[in-house]
Amino acid sequence: MSGAKMVVQALKDQGVEVVFGYPGGAVLPIYDELFQQNDIRHILVRHEQGAVHMAEGYARSTGKPGVVLVTSGPGATNAVTGLTDALLDSIPLVVLSGQVPTFLIGTDGFQEADTVGITRPCTKHNWLVKDTEKLAATIHEGFHVATKGRPGPVLIDIPKDIQFAEGTYVAPDAIRVPHYQPRTAPDMDAVAQLVQMIETAERPVFYTGGGVINSGPEASRLLREIADAANIPVTSTLMGLGAYPASGKGWLGMLGMHGLYEANMAMHGCDLMVSIGARFDDRVTGRLADFSPNSKKVHIDIDPSSINKIIHVDLGIVGDVGKTLAEVLRVWTERGRKVKTEALASWNRQVAEWKAVRCLTYKPSSSTIKPQYALERLEALTKDMDRYITTEVGQHQMWAAQFLGFEDPNRWMTSGGLGTMGYGLPASIGVQIAHPDALVINVAGEASWLMNMQEMGTAMQFRAPVKQFILNNERLGMVRQWQELIHGERYSHSWSESLPDFVKLAEAFGCKGIQCKDPADLDDAIMEMIRYDGPVIFDCLVEKHENCFPMIPSGKAHNEMLLGEAETQGVIETHGAALV
Repeated sequence: MSGAKMVVQALKDQGVEVVFGYPGGAVLPIYDELFQQNDIRHILVRHEQGAVHMAEGYARSTGKPGVVLVTSGPGATNAVTGLTDALLDSIPLVVLSGQVPTFLIGTDGFQEADTVGITRPCTKHNWLVKDTEKLAATIHEGFHVATKGRPGPVLIDIPKDIQFAEGTYVAPDAIRVPHYQPRTAPDMDAVAQLVQMIETAERPVFYTGGGVINSGPEASRLLREIADAANIPVTSTLMGLGAYPASGKGWLGMLGMHGLYEANMAMHGCDLMVSIGARFDDRVTGRLADFSPNSKKVHIDIDPSSINKIIHVDLGIVGDVGKTLAEVLRVWTERGRKVKTEALASWNRQVAEWKAVRCLTYKPSSSTIKPQYALERLEALTKDMDRYITTEVGQHQMWAAQFLGFEDPNRWMTSGGLGTMGYGLPASIGVQIAHPDALVINVAGEASWLMNMQEMGTAMQFRAPVKQFILNNERLGMVRQWQELIHGERYSHSWSESLPDFVKLAEAFGCKGIQCKDPADLDDAIMEMIRYDGPVIFDCLVEKHENCFPMIPSGKAHNEMLLGEAETQGVIETHGAALV
């Protein structure tokens, strides 16, 4: 069959149901084959960056790899930001890019770019296919590499003449990838050592990350069972929210730069820190020399290169999180599920004192919507619904992580490692395509949202009723906050000027626009947004100069937080917790 037909057949055999893409000359043969079948749905985006973010949202919310199809040259280069975002957040993607014919490669042909060279640093692996006989096998290998081990994006560059040429198709079960078989089963001696550390710990903490979610729902279930049975507090990175339920008895909330006081203090004061599927990002660790200074450190990760990369640990366990936790639970149970009960009770009383600080305290207003209040109300009105949340990047993202609760994995989609403004709107469409009957809300800032606002056209075309909940402070909020706190209140280019009328913009796209600026009207406006059967742009006018606290200033340790209103109201002193 032709190379183009091979591409479509390979996608079908891999179970692909949706492709996000944008056509161009170098991929027209593949688009012609897509036109002649009905098994794979194609979502026409408005920009290739949007296509990759949609595929990320689809992948993150389903656990399946997202698939993208773009043309050569600018089509491929527009995908680079999304590829880098997926690489840093370990999102499985397969991106297929067109390329000029093989005989034109290197001639600066029309819409030619060195796609493989450009994307090598921002993919898990990539390929340039120069032989149609190898095309199907390469696509199958791409899916294997993207989904096995630590997930990530791959790119397959397919010249146009390879799409026209004919070759022999091979099915996925005929492919072997012996050079990439990541280890998934943990070393049992290391598991036994971890169990012994749990048995003797007096102040343990589980520090969880996106790897728990990537491992699958069983990993999250095992995490909850072990943590609750052992009475061990659990904190999470931004990417790990939902791995342990927000209503769980051991939940500390998110840790790190804008993490909760109790989470950061517990990490600083613990004697056993077990990192599960997390990578010790700098936004989590704070000052490395003072990160969890008095603890024994354990790191469970499927990626061997992550262990001892940033933080030296006392015990590293290479393996799939789900399989590792299953063995930890089995061995711990066989040994009688022993823990130091009295010490753990004392530790959890200390945690309760830190929680009593109420670090998310803010000064309410009857005249202006505080962004924290907006998210409190959004949480109260939607938490019992079949809800998925995406975000853009900035203050609103951190407030969403602080004030929204997640009971299950795969319900929270955000750009963690790269911090990509413009991620949330297309990601919400990808989530909605995967879950057409669910409530999908993108929590946004007006500046981030404008970066990929053209994708509202995609939402309208494909009847994806995504809700865009914009916290509009007319500022680049996080930039402005750092300028206030660190740069002497010199607000260099951090105001959003000449903003559109978001209600009229919504009407221009053909969707519904809502504006709310009075706290008394907020609940009704949110319910109007939820009940509307179609896409909504919600312009929530919020306090312009609100800062996001808690905050660990750059270069400081976990116990050197700025607490905003909680600090100024003296609640720290009231509860006897030391702020260094």
